[in-house]
Amino acid sequence: MEMDRRTFLLSASGSLAAVAVLPELGFATPAPRLADPIELAVIGAGRHGRALLDELQKIEAFKIVAVCDTDPARLGGAQRRAAGAEGFATHKELLDKAKSVKAVIIATPTHLHKDIALDCISAGKHVFCEAPIAHTIEDAKAIAKAAAKASTLFQSGLYARSNPVYKLARSFFRSDSVRDLITLRAQNFKKQTWRYPGSEATKEKDANWRLDPAVSIGLAGELGTHQFDVFNYYLGKYPEAIWGTGSIRVLNDGREVADTIHCDVHYPDKAILTYAATLCNSYDGRYEVLYGSNAAIKLAWTHGWMFKESDAPTQGWEVYANRQQFHNDEGITLIADATKLASQGKLKDGVGLPYTPQYYALVDFAASIADSKPAASTADDGAKATIMGILANQAVVGKKDVRITEDLLKI
Repeated sequence: MEMDRRTFLLSASGSLAAVAVLPELGFATPAPRLADPIELAVIGAGRHGRALLDELQKIEAFKIVAVCDTDPARLGGAQRRAAGAEGFATHKELLDKAKSVKAVIIATPTHLHKDIALDCISAGKHVFCEAPIAHTIEDAKAIAKAAAKASTLFQSGLYARSNPVYKLARSFFRSDSVRDLITLRAQNFKKQTWRYPGSEATKEKDANWRLDPAVSIGLAGELGTHQFDVFNYYLGKYPEAIWGTGSIRVLNDGREVADTIHCDVHYPDKAILTYAATLCNSYDGRYEVLYGSNAAIKLAWTHGWMFKESDAPTQGWEVYANRQQFHNDEGITLIADATKLASQGKLKDGVGLPYTPQYYALVDFAASIADSKPAASTADDGAKATIMGILANQAVVGKKDVRITEDLLKI
């Protein structure tokens, strides 16, 4: 149950840092220890699927027993990564023959998620589906509706909701540490082309699905979905309109999908999120900022900082703070186990996550299955964030304002 601001402040003042030490209130879910590991399959062995395979092998609660990909070369590479895993060319073959599989990870291209997800849910498997969970609003809602009716678990791959730094920062955001929300900003800058060679000339189009306007939801959908959800998670509300624009600034290689975009996301309380993404420059990378009257919080996926205003009241936990200089500003580094690390003289060791954001989401998936508890990021969360990404892409493509009605977000 959510606490109001005053109740939270009274319970947190002078003891917020100590909360992180208590196991039942920890910001990072401990990986479950199981006598019998959860037998799992990974569907999709492209770049992202391979990264997930690497993270899964750090989690003893999982045993990778099957991998699936339509490309023989990728499938063979996945099997070498997950020694002993059986290989399948299609997800239907996997579901038909790999009967011991209890859970699946779906890491295929976005537009292929729906059929695979619905088949896995129907087969009684626990599902972890990468976000965005679909490339159309109809498909996203179909997945969420099927998951709602299932007795098995469905977790959307929205990593912020499992990230210990983001969970810690959210506790600050919901206290008087930040106070009145003023405005929001986020960006995703990384110099890359989104164009990849296919293993064969005939597979070139499949390899470059992100550049196919028939199925791609562009930078706003593929990248923005994850970052829009950070604000969904923190604010507990959804916007009412998105304005967007985009163009091809540098990558004039025949593509139709913009390499640079800008969106203004309007919330009902008049707060505005300014969002930008590009494939043409890497400066400042990926981050989200929430500006309040007492402080600003900057989140960068493996790190987080809080910048307090000079007139903001002291709350007691600052004694544990590790500080970092940013030009003329001093940031307080957000460390999930500050009290524990401080007592050991290792405060600086806690700066930054020791594992990737994907790792923490997969640990949450294992813990939810083991303990029969709700997913850290539900199918409903995934569908709504995906719908926001799709609508933002529509705004960018049309260079227009898109209204977000209750019906659009209703599952």
